[in-house]
Amino acid sequence: QVQLVESGGGLVQAGGSLRPSCAASGRTFSTYAMGWFRQAPGKEREFVSTINRSGGSTHYADSVKGRFTISRDNARNTVYLQMNSLKPEDTAVYYCAADYSGRYYALRADEYELWGQGTHVTVSS
Repeated sequence: QVQLVESGGGLVQAGGSLRPSCAASGRTFSTYAMGWFRQAPGKEREFVSTINRSGGSTHYADSVKGRFTISRDNARNTVYLQMNSLKPEDTAVYYCAADYSGRYYALRADEYELWGQGTHVTVSS
């Protein structure tokens, strides 16, 4: 069964850190790019970060650059999002997604074919 399962969200104070992860199954993990998106209450889903299939290339939204780090472990079929210096405006449901097209990496939500169920991140001030 092809699926993505996120974990690792939670409640943290401003300035703190979290490290959500996303476990993939069903397809050879090292053959596709992965991304993280987030959706805050009342807002549209927005791009956070993406990583190519080897893990050698990454891209970030300006709002998280320098604070978040995306990585992947192809042996464990898992992608991570290390989030440091968290701010209340980072509060959202965080989703991982898989792009099976073979693109180097993808920046738009409509370029991803499979999504996880989301993990909640709440940053208190």
